[in-house]
Amino acid sequence: MNKQEIKDLFEGMNELHVVVVGDVMLDNYWWGDVERISPEAPVPVVHIKKKESRLGGAANVALNCKSLGAKVSLASVLGKDADGDLLIQLAKNQGLETGMLMQSEERQTTAKTRVLSRNQQMMRLDDEQTNELSTKEEHPFIDLVLRMLQREKPQVLIFEDYNKGVLKENVIARITAHCKELGIITMVDPKKHNFLAYKDVTIFKPNLKEVREGLGLALQEVSLAELHEAHQKIKENLNHQITFITLSEKGVFATDGKEELIQASHIRNIADVSGAGDTVIATAALVYCLTQDIELMAAIANIAGGLVCEKVGVLPVDKSELTAECLSLL
Repeated sequence: MNKQEIKDLFEGMNELHVVVVGDVMLDNYWWGDVERISPEAPVPVVHIKKKESRLGGAANVALNCKSLGAKVSLASVLGKDADGDLLIQLAKNQGLETGMLMQSEERQTTAKTRVLSRNQQMMRLDDEQTNELSTKEEHPFIDLVLRMLQREKPQVLIFEDYNKGVLKENVIARITAHCKELGIITMVDPKKHNFLAYKDVTIFKPNLKEVREGLGLALQEVSLAELHEAHQKIKENLNHQITFITLSEKGVFATDGKEELIQASHIRNIADVSGAGDTVIATAALVYCLTQDIELMAAIANIAGGLVCEKVGVLPVDKSELTAECLSLL
């Protein structure tokens, strides 16, 4: 691509509407000082100085899509509780569409609280439940999403699965089928539990660890031959169109069954890999929607993932930085 085409591509992201469906979370951060050991047990006493709550899980994928310029609708089931109210307010503050965030009498909002001192994590407290949606709540949620898809006809839908119970098989199947009818691109970031449930999606994007666990493959050399075999096994089960596997420091692999490639990582000063997968799937979804080019999708998503790894904390990709980096490297 020439420089103008790259600029036009990023400008085109502003015209897209993306729906992110999956497990949303509230990420809480408590910072404090440790000055003594507790007299009650051999544990540090943390004197809390600052608290902050951020959007996590599927909501962080939505933030990345929003940061790239797209209109974003977030769909999930969370608790009818204080954490759920806060999560919805944070999403609204970020400009996300929240009409498909269904609050449940049966579930609680997933919240992960990290206690930090001197830039080190002392403890993480997980407040969550991981049982699947009940039938009573599953059908209203499906109807809510399907009505929105029919009405708005977004270009892309991303499934973001963290094994917290929202994305059960029937939810996945009904939404995927409706997207297929409407010509909406579907992309998946799977986890082990539902690894082979995402039949007929457009793009299946696991990481290497998830492929090894989901298929029971060693994948020791991470070669084109081994990754081709993994694609074939996934294809036999899912009948999807494109396999896109993130390979950590080795880059990314992409294939549509005809073209296949490994896009190597660029040299980076890695500060924090947290949230990089969220950035990769958001960027890949938007680039593929506009170009249908898997090589370009892999190249730009790979650059985006590397960029966010240079920053501490889970942060969405900066569109201007990513544009500049692509102008320099592509």
